[in-house]
Amino acid sequence: RKAKRPTKQPHELLTEEQKRANHIASEQKRRANIRIGFEQLVDIVPTLSDGHKSEAMILQKSVEYLRHLVEVKTNLKETARQLQLKLGE
Repeated sequence: RKAKRPTKQPHELLTEEQKRANHIASEQKRRANIRIGFEQLVDIVPTLSDGHKSEAMILQKSVEYLRHLVEVKTNLKETARQLQLKLGE
């Protein structure tokens, strides 16, 4: 047997102006979050620290840096594996 859901109170519909204001506010918040994300990438990626870069350049350099980090991680794992083999000899 299903439990009864509490009935929702009927709410007033938003006016067109309220809808527009909500849309504008949510769009501003979305843009601010994107801007913060790009600022964080500039702080993290070493090749982005000098001067103003376009968003496209920030994304491109971020991908290059991530690929570099993946390569470094792979090399470190291989070095660790080789050292473990030497210790086992």
